[in-house]
Amino acid sequence: MSTNENLLSIFALGGLNEIGKNMYAIEYANNIVIIDCGNKFPDESLLGIDLIIPDIAYLVENKDKIKALIVTHGHEDHIGGIPFFFKKLNVPVYATRFTLGLIEIKLKEHKLLRESELIEINPSSKLAFENMSVSFFKVTHSIPDCLGIVFHTPEGNIVHTGDFKFDLTPENNEHADIHKMAEIGKEGVLLLLSESTNAERPGLTPSEQMVGEHVEAAFMKAKRKIVFSTFASNISRVQQIVNAAQKTKRKLALLGRSMVNVVDVAIERGYLNVPEGMLISQHEINEWPPEKVAILCTGSQGEPFAALARLSTGNFRGVEILPDDMVVLAAGPIPGNERNVTRLVDNFFELGAKVIYGSGSTSGMHVSGHGYQEDLKLMLTLMKPKYFIPIHGEYRMLHHHRLLAESVGVEQGNTFIINNGDVVDIENSKARQTRTIPVGNIYIDGGNVGHVGEFVLRDRKQFAEDGMLIIVLTMSKVEGKLISEPETISRGFVDGDFSELRRDINQLTTQTITELQEANRNKWNGMKKQIKRAVQQYVYTNTKKKPMVVPILIEI
Repeated sequence: MSTNENLLSIFALGGLNEIGKNMYAIEYANNIVIIDCGNKFPDESLLGIDLIIPDIAYLVENKDKIKALIVTHGHEDHIGGIPFFFKKLNVPVYATRFTLGLIEIKLKEHKLLRESELIEINPSSKLAFENMSVSFFKVTHSIPDCLGIVFHTPEGNIVHTGDFKFDLTPENNEHADIHKMAEIGKEGVLLLLSESTNAERPGLTPSEQMVGEHVEAAFMKAKRKIVFSTFASNISRVQQIVNAAQKTKRKLALLGRSMVNVVDVAIERGYLNVPEGMLISQHEINEWPPEKVAILCTGSQGEPFAALARLSTGNFRGVEILPDDMVVLAAGPIPGNERNVTRLVDNFFELGAKVIYGSGSTSGMHVSGHGYQEDLKLMLTLMKPKYFIPIHGEYRMLHHHRLLAESVGVEQGNTFIINNGDVVDIENSKARQTRTIPVGNIYIDGGNVGHVGEFVLRDRKQFAEDGMLIIVLTMSKVEGKLISEPETISRGFVDGDFSELRRDINQLTTQTITELQEANRNKWNGMKKQIKRAVQQYVYTNTKKKPMVVPILIEI
């Protein structure tokens, strides 16, 4: 990155000015340590795209410098890109016991587990690299085994908080190590990277204990079967549901592959306590009276192919939602998913179910795993950084976090609100941001990684909005003339009778070809461009639509 080997650099390949695909890196003296490697789910504009992962081109170019990938916790936006990362760069991965279990599932699916070096760490672990050492501290989040990271460098200590909140009564008894954080701050923090997801929300994040009371009350009220949907990784929420099922003497069925996988890991590694005989398969649900059954499933964000969405449309084989069943969405909608969640709720109401939904404050079924403003201020106060980079958030969140930092003592001008690819360099304990590295998004479409670019997405969007016109031209290979009238085929363009417009397009195409041949401009590439231009202009003038026009030549 720089000719100065003693330059300390911090940069992000994902997670800045966005929610998701978190990936950060520290570089010093020919050493690069990567923090997290997540994915992001596409919005409706990215047609056909399954996942978005960080662009790691810079890391590939500097692969000999990479010493480790350290993972703060096991959420998808922090581990979802690891299998695709491993296909380009196979480096040691350091993570806690539960997080490693989730990573192993992904690597098995991609047939990469055997060749992977996975190393278990805990809050007391210490790692030593050339010119840099690393230590950890425990934080509380909505998934077990979460860590903050301290990088000890000759320039000073760099702290990455991971995702966190301060919950003094956590459901899983995983308390944040506030004393250790204070010690780190006392030792001195040159630069702090801290998450910003809830930087707009005043107050302290509510405790998970509040949710447990509401979960139990819902189980008590349910007259028939009860369906709970939450994030599979929220093991404390899953434990609350297990506890409520036990108190009401219900069997529990798991629906959705990710739910089954995560629960298996949590039970196997001792993070979830499920009474023997409680779990039943989905095929056994109808063998029990509805008042003796609870279902725990994925799909709280309205994902169209998840278990909850299929239940809402009656398309989950062997499981049916009937009047007076209770459906609980025990997770708040991620920004951008509101429409899908609303559609789910409507579907369940139409089926006659009783539905509990909405934000945590209205339903009582969810509290955020991300710190509110007072949590963020407490972290800043404990760490007392000289410089500050707000991360993991959209621009307004980063902006609010900067204001919070300044309110508790970070000097104005010492906060860097940066974009993915911007580099913060530190030399002689002074930070500046003057350089960038090339970054972007890598789109995953089925088995294709990075083969779908902006041009493909633009074409898909155009096809989705205005459809397609295919113009088939049958021409003589010897004479280079039309043998028959062009054939125009419409796909997704107009409903009803298309015959008059088709006739006009065919005539226009024939006329364009004739004029080009008379001017001795009968090369196919040039002819194709002229046909597309003429047809697009004519169609827009007459229909105000811009379909994709695709001329196809058949030579005989």
